[in-house]
Amino acid sequence: MIGTESRRGHEGAVRTDAVEADAVRAEDARTDDAPSAKATYAAAATTTAIAEIVGAEAVSAEAAASGLGAEMVRLMRLFAAWTQRAGFECGAADRVLLARLVTCGRRRATDLAADVFLDLSTVSRQVRSLVDRGLVERHPDPEDRRGSLLSATEAGRAAYQSAVRRREAELTRLLEPWPTEDRTLLTRLLKRLNDDLVDSTYTSLGTGQHPVGEARQGDLHA
Repeated sequence: MIGTESRRGHEGAVRTDAVEADAVRAEDARTDDAPSAKATYAAAATTTAIAEIVGAEAVSAEAAASGLGAEMVRLMRLFAAWTQRAGFECGAADRVLLARLVTCGRRRATDLAADVFLDLSTVSRQVRSLVDRGLVERHPDPEDRRGSLLSATEAGRAAYQSAVRRREAELTRLLEPWPTEDRTLLTRLLKRLNDDLVDSTYTSLGTGQHPVGEARQGDLHA
């Protein structure tokens, strides 16, 4: 029977050999302009990148959740600090609501709350602040005289678009040194995580999957 340490060493050697084989194939592909060679190089580069991220030992879902959760909290704190330094007129909550109004047009407060997975009282407070600052305006609801429809003003659209442009400029600066395959992998996996979070939230709220044809909360820039 192979001991634990010997087995780990054997498994690690196998994974190392696989990564080295990918590297050899990638090197061969660099000398060949054929489309198939380029595809082989891209696949090898992605495999190598994943191997570097995962490391020598396989990561369980529980361990991955712990590490990912810590990094998500760290990311949110760093992003909040950056937006504060950047002096954005809109906070994160403001941008989420403005994103929905800019993208989807006029919405009732109840629909807006459902869109962003927040309770109506919270959204109502945020909307009052946005209205007071001239970023959102109310319109009579033709289907309900007691209610109103919300829409982003020109100032609100400008504030939202300015925030998006500045955020994208900062992320462009950070991602510029990254290899193309790393940028692609990060975006793809983060989108997958967001999509799963959205579906999980709809399920936990008892509404099933998100409505067909409706944009996922998170597909919209915020």
